[in-house]
Amino acid sequence: MDLIEALSADADLVCVVGAGGKKTTLYALAARLERAVVTATVRIPIFDDNVAAVRVTRDPIGTLRDADATTWPLGLVPERERDDRYLGYDRETVTAIRAAHDGTVLAKADGARTRLLKAPDDREPQVPATADTVIPVASARVVGKPLTDDHVHRPERVAELTGLALGDPIGPEDVATVLASRAGGRKRVPPTATVVPLVNMVDDDDLAATGRKVAAAVHDRADVPRVVLARMADPSVVDVI
Repeated sequence: MDLIEALSADADLVCVVGAGGKKTTLYALAARLERAVVTATVRIPIFDDNVAAVRVTRDPIGTLRDADATTWPLGLVPERERDDRYLGYDRETVTAIRAAHDGTVLAKADGARTRLLKAPDDREPQVPATADTVIPVASARVVGKPLTDDHVHRPERVAELTGLALGDPIGPEDVATVLASRAGGRKRVPPTATVVPLVNMVDDDDLAATGRKVAAAVHDRADVPRVVLARMADPSVVDVI
């Protein structure tokens, strides 16, 4: 199964949430889809080197109409906040982009500050109601790490979901709980959307074994069509479970 099929990414609006490879996943998918748009509903680091063009615009629909063959994949953002990041559009604007575009719109829908695992706060994620596919991401590398801010974004939220205490080692079942939870990876997912959890950074056989444990535990906790194990930095699919 190729990357697009595995992640159900051949859809009108694909939102990526979680931690441990969201941006890498967005850019890998954009490179493999025809006429992809990359955008965000939250802040996103500067990504000009990962797409053919970025347009900073308050009129994304008009900008889409003016796009030509040299601009795909196309980044759309409303404002450059500072030297290292752009702001994102509101969810309604991303819905309008989806309606106006004849390809896939890929949206970063929360932040994680480069950690390996996260659980959302009360304002997150910013998933539009029109999302067709939601990909919650976690890194296989977080298993065995202590539940601290060094490795986890909002560790106290992960503690609430899993029953772990801060500083406890994170197990495969804990990662699965976060990915599968309606207060974690499946939070604010529209009822009609397909959810495909992604266990990323599966870089060797030991991490593949860890990823398979996470995947089995996700299936115990949530009705999802598959869990994808991958190395998105390559990118390559390691296994589909």
